[in-house]
Amino acid sequence: MTTASLLDRAMYSYADVDRHVGLHSGTARRWLEGYTRGGRFYDPILRPEATGSDAVTWGEMVEARLVAEFRSRRVPLQRLRPAIVELRKEFGLYPLAHATPFLDIEGRELVRRVQDGVGLDHELSLVVVRNGQLVLAPETERFHSIVEYADDLVARLRPLPQIASVVMDPQRAFGQPAVRSVRTAALAEVYRAGGSRELISDLYDLTPAQVDDALRFELISREPAAA
Repeated sequence: MTTASLLDRAMYSYADVDRHVGLHSGTARRWLEGYTRGGRFYDPILRPEATGSDAVTWGEMVEARLVAEFRSRRVPLQRLRPAIVELRKEFGLYPLAHATPFLDIEGRELVRRVQDGVGLDHELSLVVVRNGQLVLAPETERFHSIVEYADDLVARLRPLPQIASVVMDPQRAFGQPAVRSVRTAALAEVYRAGGSRELISDLYDLTPAQVDDALRFELISREPAAA
């Protein structure tokens, strides 16, 4: 299976996205299916249109992770939609899952033109001019620091930047957070059943530090999302 086809692979539920991206319950569904408020329907941010599907693709998971970096901005994320629509024309269905808009100079210039063309709020800019250079916005830079690219597309990501050994890879562990292809949820289940750190380490051929990382990830990722 090619990297490009993996972007289309449906692997997650909306609850998975909320948890792994650190969103309030129901946020992923609104971003991907749209929502109604005050009698008005708001189109999806990350899909061309609502699909009615309960399945989320790897590409959508990746894009949700990037968009989540902008949550602290006091500008509605819905305003990102016009820019994403235009970027989709240049980079395909999952424009934010490509390396070119962020790592290629011409790609960054194209993103800048799109931002200016749709009147994107500065607070939501993916690229910015700093000291005369076109660079990644801080939010985009944080996203870039946790992903790995293959053939121009995001092939892996770290759901929690501070825990480097836990990764999400659509070709391993069904795309779920894992340490060396062992799902963190499985390790936490053994631990909750009474398995010691040493037992888990021997059972799955992991170092004690990797086991600790997996358990810490499960603990943090199950905490309520911050406002």
